[in-house]
Formats: sequence, C-alpha cells, structure tokens
Amino acid sequence: MPEIHSICVYCGSRPGARPGYEAAATALGQSIAEAGWRLVYGAGDVGLMGSVARAAQAADGETFGVIPTHLMDMEVGKRDLTRFVVTENMHERKKVMYMNSDAIVVLPGGAGSLDEFFEVLTWAQLGLHSKPILLLNTEGYWDKLTQLIDHVIDEGFAAPSLRDLITVVDTPEAAIKTLRDSLS
Repeated sequence: MPEIHSICVYCGSRPGARPGYEAAATALGQSIAEAGWRLVYGAGDVGLMGSVARAAQAADGETFGVIPTHLMDMEVGKRDLTRFVVTENMHERKKVMYMNSDAIVVLPGGAGSLDEFFEVLTWAQLGLHSKPILLLNTEGYWDKLTQLIDHVIDEGFAAPSLRDLITVVDTPEAAIKTLRDSLS
C-alpha cells in the first residue's frame, strides 16, 4: 500500500435526518486535517459535504474540491478551498476525485454517494485499483447496504472476495485508525 496523502470523502449534499451524521462528518474532516492528509470531496458547501470541508479548514487542513458546472448553485460551490476544480460533468468530477486520492471514505448520503461508492467498488473488483474503501457506518446507516452486498454474494452474482474490498467502520476515529493501519 502506498503512503496516504489524500482522502476522498463521498457524502450527502444534505445533512440527513440525524444529528450524528453531521457530527461524524465534522469529526472526520477535522481528523483528516489533523492527520496531515488532504480532503478530496465534491466541493459543496451544503449538507455533510459542507460540514466535512469546514471542519478540515478549521483544523488548517488542505482541501481539494471538485464540482461540475451544473451543480455550482445547487451544492453552493465552496470557492475558498485550497484547490477548487470545476468540471463539465459528473463523470469527470468522479474521475478527478478518484485520481487525486489514496483512499475513499463514504459517509451517509443518497444516490450520488451510492453511485460514487459502487463505481470505485467495481473498479476494485476488476483489479483497477487497490485503494482502501471505507464505509463510515454512522448510527448503522450502511447496515442495509452491507446486507445487500452480502445478498449479492449469497445469490452468486459476486465472489465472496467482494466483501473484502470494503471496510466498515462505525466512527471517524475508527476510520482514521484503519487508514493509518493500512500504511503498516
């Protein structure tokens, strides 16, 4: 495993229904900065995206945001980042985020976060990368997703090794520890 410099965080552009989601996003952003890593994320200043970025910035962390032009208003493009990249479309956004990160952490989110997660999971399954993929399972948010993945495996549509490509953690602290441990 190469050294970690940048963590890509996929998460919701909404805060979600539980205060614990925002608390986890804030703790993760702060922890990424304190670890000396760069936050790579979707460049929004709303929802969990805004929380993770503001926390990283408050801890003097480097931030790298990537947003497509059509979401500049909806996601309130956060222009005060260390690096702010505007792409033409979602495909380009995902590629730039992936290419500029060494590991992926997925916080609670909606269809966009699921799309991003499944894309990097599929690439890992195909052997296109070996970057760590972590699901931050705040308050059990991803329980049903991990059950679905187990169902896909049980029904013969994926090898059991698919589950090995994902690490499920319950807290931001566990995510940081897992990422640090992956270095050794």
